[in-house]
Amino acid sequence: MTTETWNVRVAIDSGGRLTRAEARLEDRPDTVLVAEGTARANPDDPQKPGIGRELAVARALSELSHQLLHLTAQDIEAGTHHPVTRLE
Repeated sequence: MTTETWNVRVAIDSGGRLTRAEARLEDRPDTVLVAEGTARANPDDPQKPGIGRELAVARALSELSHQLLHLTAQDIEAGTHHPVTRLE
């Protein structure tokens, strides 16, 4: 069995009540996937920046996951010439 490691890099930019996160998967030899997630705090909420970072990162990773599933479906369809209906 061969073990492979893929690394996802997450960059977080916090400013005021807006937090952005970018998740990047570059370990595939022919494809780079990049996804963004954001979180905006309500002005009435207490200042808890950790929650905004967590939410923005979770959204970016979720989008990255969807992109990878979509790419996988395309690869399967290219090889089988049949539509993929369920991967999730």
